[in-house]
Amino acid sequence: MFWICLSELIAKLLSRCMKINIIGGGPAGMYFAILMKKADAAHEIKIYERNGPDDTFGWGVVFSGKTLRNLRQADEATHAEITRDFEAWDNVDVVHRDEKISIHGNSFSGIARLRLLKILQRRCEELGIRINFKTEINDLETLRADCDLLVGADGVNSTVRQTFAEQFEPSLSTRPNKYIWFGTNQLFHGLTLTFRETPAGVFAAHSYKFNQTTSTFIVECDAQTWINAGFADRSDEDTRAYLGDVFARDLKGRALLSNNSKWINFLLVKNAHWHFKNTVLLGDALHTAHFSIGSGTKLAMEDAIALAECFRKTSTVNQALTDFENTRKPVIADYQAAAYESMQWFENASDYMELSPIELAYSLMTRSGRVDRESLKRRDPAFIAAYENA
Repeated sequence: MFWICLSELIAKLLSRCMKINIIGGGPAGMYFAILMKKADAAHEIKIYERNGPDDTFGWGVVFSGKTLRNLRQADEATHAEITRDFEAWDNVDVVHRDEKISIHGNSFSGIARLRLLKILQRRCEELGIRINFKTEINDLETLRADCDLLVGADGVNSTVRQTFAEQFEPSLSTRPNKYIWFGTNQLFHGLTLTFRETPAGVFAAHSYKFNQTTSTFIVECDAQTWINAGFADRSDEDTRAYLGDVFARDLKGRALLSNNSKWINFLLVKNAHWHFKNTVLLGDALHTAHFSIGSGTKLAMEDAIALAECFRKTSTVNQALTDFENTRKPVIADYQAAAYESMQWFENASDYMELSPIELAYSLMTRSGRVDRESLKRRDPAFIAAYENA
């Protein structure tokens, strides 16, 4: 018995087990916990989440083919569960003046946000990770001192980032456009970008299916259009009815569905420093990228992969956090630069309404600078041929 206990103690010491506290039970926090527990079952990991297990705001989230490959390599069990429920497509559809232009050769998949959270919650339970739901942490300093690693994965309005703002030096920019996140039972079989010109101004819709019955439907407009339409004084029901009329041809009579849907302004988040001492930020708490170019969920889960990989390669918390910032920060900087170009395109969407449908589609596909004519030609030569003929 003595030798068994001694061997277990030695194994625990050699395993470099850590006490990890995670603020935020969203995809970033849970996935990081999963990867760390999978790497070493001796890690003591607790997640603190202010909401309940069934609380989520929003509808579907999108992953690219590249992100799916990353998820499969990181944890095949989670990947298998996620992809079992995916709705996949290869087309981007642009609707302008009632004409739809389709560009193929893309790789996207959608899943309900609540379904994704449930998959991650079950995986945490399987691995013995404790999730403390409906728990608000008021004393972060004590929690930080009581662990080897404190992870702030608590979203765009991060309490961790705000509490330690002096250390992280965040840069927050509230953008002028308004957007609101709905669902609908009208299925959009592809990533669909729809533009409607109205007396109030131009409305853009970002839509895609994420299961066999429901699509995400995000509506965006500039501040003046929002004022002209009188949304400041409209109820939720009235807002949905108004936008239902704007996009009546696209929704084909189906209603817009609300899930605590509210008009908000996109918040661009950056941080000069990503970590200090034993504390690090992940996901939207650390950085945001405009929804027109990709999913914050994708970036959050890839953050988790990158951070877990840094811990796999080093034995000290400080070195792992330093390596994470040094390797991941340039990747996020490039992504945010492209997202910024895309965001500005949509902030000035009214300037492009004079373009023909196929010209608008080409402008949209190349807006971020990450896609050019040659890459589009490889993806969909028929689209480029039609554009050049036009």
